[in-house]
Amino acid sequence: MTLTEALAARIDELLAQKNMTQYRLSMESGATNSMISEIRHCKNKSTALGVVYNIAQGFGMDLSDFFDSPLFKEIID
Repeated sequence: MTLTEALAARIDELLAQKNMTQYRLSMESGATNSMISEIRHCKNKSTALGVVYNIAQGFGMDLSDFFDSPLFKEIID
């Protein structure tokens, strides 16, 4: 799994866990809805860490909690 795919999968996983829509995440995080959509559909291959930080904040977590997932254990570029 690539980092791009893992990031998309983690966002999808957290949206489902928190019963949250992509639109609500965009409102909570300050990241645009289109940016989140691009990440979720693996269209954005170079997401800035600041955007990931904002998304984590939108889920009410810090970066260490966001990246604490088996999805990020075996990243292949």
